Amino acid sequence: MTGTIVNSLAIIIGCLLGIVIKDRLTDKISNTIMQGLALCILYIGISGTLKSKDSMIPMIMIGSMVVGAIIGEIIDIDKWLNKLGEVLEKKFKKEGNKISISEGFVSSSLLFCVGAMAILGALNSGLKGDNSTLYVKSILDGVTSIILASSLGIGVIFSSVTVLIYQGAIALSSSLLVGVLNTQVIDNMTAVGSLLIVALGLNMLKVTKIKVANLLPAVVIPIIVGLFM
Repeated sequence: MTGTIVNSLAIIIGCLLGIVIKDRLTDKISNTIMQGLALCILYIGISGTLKSKDSMIPMIMIGSMVVGAIIGEIIDIDKWLNKLGEVLEKKFKKEGNKISISEGFVSSSLLFCVGAMAILGALNSGLKGDNSTLYVKSILDGVTSIILASSLGIGVIFSSVTVLIYQGAIALSSSLLVGVLNTQVIDNMTAVGSLLIVALGLNMLKVTKIKVANLLPAVVIPIIVGLFM
């Protein structure tokens, strides 16, 4: 859990720095920074989808997205995440502030949790006590949270709780997952998760309005496929 705690603290510190910087930036500069970050997120997502060497990955991705979308829409994860964001917004948003706390919370939570480093780092932490991957992720997330907070505001800081719960749960249950998560399954999960990161980047550019949260169950589908292959 040490690596996960450090990761959450890095996001909090980065967000606070971003808030300080934000007060010195114009809306024009903030918008341009966000567009640049969205392009970087697109690159990260596209790179991740192309890393898997499994010849079955296109079919696995399609199947994962279809099944994941059905599950996600039935549960309506997007609605619950946004409701939580709205609760935070009511409690912490200052009058006259045009920046959505809900958007900052949801976008940053998805970005920090959907990815190979979150899964692999938490697994290594739980199984081997090796936090090196999560320490590297902490640096990356800390820098990213500075940029996100400078554009999306204080909502980003609440994603630190999401990271703590998500990565902590993986680390604590890692002994149960070790027999299932082989290299191929992790690669497939990474490819599917990276596709969601592409969707997040497109949303940040306002090109699309994809309900990325409702596609989150797709990341788990490769584990089920791996059990039968």
